[in-house]
Amino acid sequence: MRILLSGYLGEMGRHVISCAKDNQKIVAGVSLGVTGNEAVPCFESFDEVNVDCDIIIDFSHHSVTIPLLNYAIKKNIPVVLATTGQTDEEKQAIKDAAEKIPVFYAANYSVGIAVLIKLAKQAAAAFPDADIEIVEAHHNRKIDAPSGTALAIGNAILEVRPDAKFDLGRAGNRKREKNDIGINSIRMGNVVGIHEVYISTNSQTLTLKHEAHSRALFADGALAAADFLLGKPAGLYGMEDMLK
Repeated sequence: MRILLSGYLGEMGRHVISCAKDNQKIVAGVSLGVTGNEAVPCFESFDEVNVDCDIIIDFSHHSVTIPLLNYAIKKNIPVVLATTGQTDEEKQAIKDAAEKIPVFYAANYSVGIAVLIKLAKQAAAAFPDADIEIVEAHHNRKIDAPSGTALAIGNAILEVRPDAKFDLGRAGNRKREKNDIGINSIRMGNVVGIHEVYISTNSQTLTLKHEAHSRALFADGALAAADFLLGKPAGLYGMEDMLK
């Protein structure tokens, strides 16, 4: 498998390079700050890319989503999007692209998070009157809040709580409304990623928690997604599809 790595010079790009298996070869990169001394051909934008590859893995910035997808559609290349924080326009571009090429898109590439999301949805259905709160913590360099993973957990819960609504970063002078799903963000130090879900009634509280110990976890997941995506027809795929 020949991989074009978007975000080649970033921290996650380095993890993808180090985690790639023998059959997964990084043949080129796209990244800001290219010096010309990189181990493979690197480009600062998709307008400059001129290489043959089998798949694109993206660990860059959500602003790259549309030019990346335009390039992938033009070249008919599958894409693993491992970047979060997309705008509504960018999310629509992902859906549109998936009608033409295979696109794997997940808020989090951890198998543990995929299990957490499934359990959170089951718990919300089992306790229909419970208060639900989501707390996520990440390193102090993370730009988007709440995290894409926290929103993915919340959206899964909305499937069984269609009348609920998000309360992002609760503040002000008002009582908690019954159908609130509180989502709060913490940014500190070098925390890789912690997600907690609280399902609480007047008599009991169920707490679900996932903690990532290394960012290599997400690189491993993205590479596994790349293996999964090769040979698939056009469509939008996620962690649940891969786990099946």
